[in-house]
Amino acid sequence: MIPLLKKLKYILSITKKGIIGLILLSLFSTLVMRWVNPPFGSMLMIERKIMHWNTPQQRIWKDLDKISDNIKIAVIASEDQNFPAHRGFDFKAIRLALDHNQNSKKIKGASTITQQVAKNIFLWSSRSWIRKGIESWFTLWIELFWSKERILELYLNCAEWGEGIFGIEAASQHYFNVSASQLTSRQASLLAAVLPNPRRWSPITPSKRVQKKAKWIHTQMRNLGNNNYLKKLK
Repeated sequence: MIPLLKKLKYILSITKKGIIGLILLSLFSTLVMRWVNPPFGSMLMIERKIMHWNTPQQRIWKDLDKISDNIKIAVIASEDQNFPAHRGFDFKAIRLALDHNQNSKKIKGASTITQQVAKNIFLWSSRSWIRKGIESWFTLWIELFWSKERILELYLNCAEWGEGIFGIEAASQHYFNVSASQLTSRQASLLAAVLPNPRRWSPITPSKRVQKKAKWIHTQMRNLGNNNYLKKLK
């Protein structure tokens, strides 16, 4: 009986040390990325590469001040209009999504830009409560350690914009043959419109659904005040 208790205590001790180690590693990696760009892109890129080994990946890092304000405001207008104000979670959007999902077969999400950054950089893409819980953990620390501008910079550089296309610079060159610094408001609204399903939707051959979404985003950009809205990030 005593050897069994010793073995259980040893297992519990190892498990405890492992959990503490993972917590410290997650905190350290999140803090470091306040200044250091992800060396391997993102976990999403790694996951896609494993699933589609023969598909080449395009990604070119672009600092936030070298990215057009049009795409910055477009993704905020499309994905997370309360981005400057919340601390990682938009509880009003979560309540609205829950109400919508109870009465509709079409599931509506309420992930903020910060949550999407946490998922894309650190986690896997499939949905589960475990992943959502870990995502929330990283979201809290990202909001604590990073500025809003840094969060937006990581989001734009790690978002998936098509099969093997990651980051706004690669997307801009691939679809419109321009740098991310030269994107027009129309191009930006089209790129933002395909983000919910970038591997099926295209900003250069947009379906009626994408065109409608892009038009809505363009209107929201104006309603938010376009470039002036970005001052709230500082």
